[in-house]
Amino acid sequence: MERKIYWTKINKIIEESSEVKTYLLDIPEGFTWEEGAHTHLALKGFNEGEKPNKGLVRHMSICTLPAENSIGITTRIKEQCSEFKSILRNLNVGDEVALFKIHSNVPLKRQDKNIYLLSSGVGLATFRPLVLTYLNQPENVKGIYSLNIHSKRNFLFTDVFTSDPVKNFTAEFVDNRNDYYEEVKKLAVDQEGLYYIVGSDEFILQNIDVLREQGITPEQIVLDKREQHLAKFFSTEASI
Repeated sequence: MERKIYWTKINKIIEESSEVKTYLLDIPEGFTWEEGAHTHLALKGFNEGEKPNKGLVRHMSICTLPAENSIGITTRIKEQCSEFKSILRNLNVGDEVALFKIHSNVPLKRQDKNIYLLSSGVGLATFRPLVLTYLNQPENVKGIYSLNIHSKRNFLFTDVFTSDPVKNFTAEFVDNRNDYYEEVKKLAVDQEGLYYIVGSDEFILQNIDVLREQGITPEQIVLDKREQHLAKFFSTEASI
């Protein structure tokens, strides 16, 4: 089955910090998604040869909701970066990119439990639409607690990630790992909660270790990974 490729244009570029940009894209006809979704972002030329040039394609979370009328992609671009990031950095409003394969591994679970969103750096972008969805429709979610670590203190989306006691939403930012993992241990006192984790594989594994030590089960841990990739994160625990 041939995948559908959506070509679309950049309508706005937001400089979140010196290394982080958000690209807002026009929504192509027929392109739909839900909170927690990711897509493949491809640059011009990726499909011009006999085989797709995978170096011009990246798996990206969508940080907006359809109601915001743009597809938001937030990414970190260091001074020394890949060919993909280098090309992306030089794109302007009006330039075209392609999107294909939309999927969500981390939709908002409405199970009358507290949800804890654990993220590192720009991983917070995955959680932004979950928080917006909850704030607009809090039914069957006890509350949400977001904990994000960013060593440079360039905290993202502070307009959305602002604590709101009335809506039972808490947003906390820390700038070092010691404080971060101590806070994770405190959150894990909630033995009924759901724990969503987004970040590097190393970050995910460290969080799982801390949560499991506190008695949280794999069934309570939600990762932004496809089913076939989950085993490597929980295989060491499966034998315990």
